[in-house]
Amino acid sequence: MFHLLQSANEKRSPLFDVTDAYRVVNGAADGFPGLTIDKFGDRYQLQFFGPELLRRKGEIVASLKSLFNPVCVVVKERLSSAGKSLENAPMDVVLGSREDAVGVVREGKAKFHVDLMDTINPGLFLDMRHVRLEVEERFRAMGEGARFLNLFSYTCSFSVHARIGGAAVATNADISGKILDKGRENYALNGLDLRPGEFFRGNAIEYARWAKKKGLRFDGIVLDPPSFARFKGFNFNVREHLMPLVAECAELLNPNGFFMVSSNYSEFNLSTFARDVLAFVAQVHPNAKTAWKKSQDIDFVGSGSTKDSCLVATLVEV
Repeated sequence: MFHLLQSANEKRSPLFDVTDAYRVVNGAADGFPGLTIDKFGDRYQLQFFGPELLRRKGEIVASLKSLFNPVCVVVKERLSSAGKSLENAPMDVVLGSREDAVGVVREGKAKFHVDLMDTINPGLFLDMRHVRLEVEERFRAMGEGARFLNLFSYTCSFSVHARIGGAAVATNADISGKILDKGRENYALNGLDLRPGEFFRGNAIEYARWAKKKGLRFDGIVLDPPSFARFKGFNFNVREHLMPLVAECAELLNPNGFFMVSSNYSEFNLSTFARDVLAFVAQVHPNAKTAWKKSQDIDFVGSGSTKDSCLVATLVEV
């Protein structure tokens, strides 16, 4: 088990200078069926999506301890005894303390707070790292006054990178006030001041329509929704509502801007998804073109082979 874990980690060596937060093990593709292991600095998160390796949990934790000397290891069991996926999964600290589960990670020039015991998600989605870094570089290449819109912003990691890259304003829209507070904490952690209009509590559709009425325009937009969300009686379903929202957001995009759209919904096909996004954007910007379409980064070995490791993402330039 030790050598298998060591081999998996070595596959991620191109990321070592980029970040201290990455996926060390991505299930069967790394020889660990039903298991993912994520590194968040000196903290490690094990997620069991199947029963295959549960009985060897102690051995896996011992190998982690021997190889990495972690401050904290958290285990989350994401599958019920009936074989159903659990969103409110049991979480246990098996090494270290509850306090040790909280820390800061590095990603390029940015830093982010994480808490492995807060919810299923520790505060940073690792599979979007390569896109966040690109957003930063794109704003670095823009002139002064460039504006960014981050819908379904979660803890505002895209916006932190945009502001580090030089965005004048990075607006975050999310339904959770608690999550937006975590975004403000990430701004503070990176020495970023809070600017007017950067935090909006509400759903993304609501914000897009409000922004249109106000005549707001942006040079970069990221639309990275959950598969399902509920807010004030409205149920967002990515299959039904995403593409119409893409069309609405396209109206907020400045000429020469970019628009990144992504989803972890396992039923989406990458080529079809990218084609549909381009078609909806082109209704507003006829000269729009697809800059790229991609899935998860190199630490997500075998991406797309299981429902717990899938991503479709595309970036359109107008």
